[in-house]
Amino acid sequence: MSISATEASWPEATALLEALSPAMVSLMDELTGVMFCAKDAGGRYVLVNEVFVARTRERSRRDVVGRRAPDLFVTDLAERYEDQDEQVRATGRPLRGELELIRHVGGAPGWFLTAKLPVHDTAGGFVGLVSVSQDLRSGDADDAMIRDMAHLRQEVEARLDLGEVPSVGDLVELSGYGAGALDRRVRRVFGLSPRQLVLRLRVDRATHLLTSTTAPLAQVAAVAGFSDQASFTRTFARVTGETPAAFRRRST
Repeated sequence: MSISATEASWPEATALLEALSPAMVSLMDELTGVMFCAKDAGGRYVLVNEVFVARTRERSRRDVVGRRAPDLFVTDLAERYEDQDEQVRATGRPLRGELELIRHVGGAPGWFLTAKLPVHDTAGGFVGLVSVSQDLRSGDADDAMIRDMAHLRQEVEARLDLGEVPSVGDLVELSGYGAGALDRRVRRVFGLSPRQLVLRLRVDRATHLLTSTTAPLAQVAAVAGFSDQASFTRTFARVTGETPAAFRRRST
């Protein structure tokens, strides 16, 4: 990547650059359908690839480095980015599978699937984050399909709000697709099976409660749609690699 530490040389940027793998960063320019950026602890862009630049109002990476989201994107999107960044910073946990319509002033919108990961220095301090956003239209998912899948995700979350865990059959009914067509579409957009999508949303709900509240684990289990705390603990550990209690301790 052509951006070097001398081009992003303020102290927070240097701390982030020192924590990143140069080899990993250099690969980001090889991704033609994926936006990449690295932000320092203050929200300033330190590294971006050309795909990212193309979604801003600027023409070069040099024009982007050192600026923040409100300088580059429309207000609603910039605020969303900053809320996501704060969630990653506050919890120390990755943000994955965020489906969003990314646009800029005067530019065409595009559907992206976003993930953000925190970056820590050798002492464990937060020095920034890295983010990738995959352009879903670079594959074979059109706008109508992506909107349908975004709506399906909202419907699943609404069911979870009511204390229900939708089955694959429920998703078929909610989507209006046959089972096979639904499976293909969910995999195409989210990279998951319908069953995995529901589980992912339940685990996401649990991680939010574990990091933002002091609710007992049994209550978290119930809100996330698990029959009991033991079942919740087993499933959560299988998906995340640690128990809910350990996850909460490490996130506080």
